[in-house]
Amino acid sequence: MVFKPNYNQQRAERNRAAQAKKDAKQREREEAVARRKAAREGEAPPPPPEPAASGDS
Repeated sequence: MVFKPNYNQQRAERNRAAQAKKDAKQREREEAVARRKAAREGEAPPPPPEPAASGDS
């Protein structure tokens, strides 16, 4: 038997994926800003932050 599509679940999954992609891109931008700022100030670039636990809700 074929199950009826659960559009709300599919939409929520797409939204989660889009938000994760957006957060990753924002994090990369912030790291690039920190590297540029450190280079401008003549400091060594800060170490990359530890990946956050993906269990936050």
